[in-house]
Amino acid sequence: MELIDARQAARAATRRLMLGLGLALALSAGGARAQDQTLMMASTTSTEQSGLFGHLLPRFQQATGIEVRVVAVGTGQALDIGRRGDADIVFVHNKAAEEKFVADGFSTARKDVMYNDFVLVGPKSDPAGVAGKDVAAALNKIATRGAPFVSRGDKSGTHAAELRLWKGAGVDIAAAKPAGYRECGCGMGPALNMASSTGAYLLTDRGTWISFKNRGDLAILVEGDTKLFNQYGVMVVNPARHPHVKAAAAQRFADWITSAAGQQAIADYKIGGEQLFFPNANAGN
Repeated sequence: MELIDARQAARAATRRLMLGLGLALALSAGGARAQDQTLMMASTTSTEQSGLFGHLLPRFQQATGIEVRVVAVGTGQALDIGRRGDADIVFVHNKAAEEKFVADGFSTARKDVMYNDFVLVGPKSDPAGVAGKDVAAALNKIATRGAPFVSRGDKSGTHAAELRLWKGAGVDIAAAKPAGYRECGCGMGPALNMASSTGAYLLTDRGTWISFKNRGDLAILVEGDTKLFNQYGVMVVNPARHPHVKAAAAQRFADWITSAAGQQAIADYKIGGEQLFFPNANAGN
């Protein structure tokens, strides 16, 4: 009888051990799956500071189970992060640089996602007299009159657009910066704070401007020029360049953000009833 009891006890102990091992393996596998469902995105300060990602990413996670972590920097830095393979996906706004990213083999495709526009803001009193719809004329006046101007100076998409606009105004920033021109080497929010505190002019994306609370005496002075169009695109980092990237999960985000559901989520994002970004993934790339 004692021998039978000992055998039964041994079998029970074995079952408990196997159950414990099974549970541990299940938890380990679940943890690995959860880790696989985390995506790293390199994007711009404008998408982050405007609050767009706070609106979009929970909806994507609910739809797919994939968490997205964002590194918000200037577009130039975001593309560099993608080139190094330190992000799985890149979501930025400098189409020429994005097309080069694809041409250089760091992604296999680029997709249009959404757009808004840039606006030129400055003191409501407008000491340089730039108000209107002609951004080239406005920048030319700022340069000629030595009015204070804050540039991000950070190789961001906004900075690249600003340099193109200065060139279009006949001002060669590389050769000689205007008297009032100052570079902050910072994101859109800090640049706006600097302009607000110093009474300077500044080029900003409309999304960040709408969400910006510390406007002080700043107001939109130039808007509506076709040159101020601001397109955003998304690119999955090429796994042929960086085999460790989570290309499948990244592709799910690219597919979702350009799908009817993702495009509607972009359109739904408003502050004070004002829409910040306009989806255009179906307008053709």
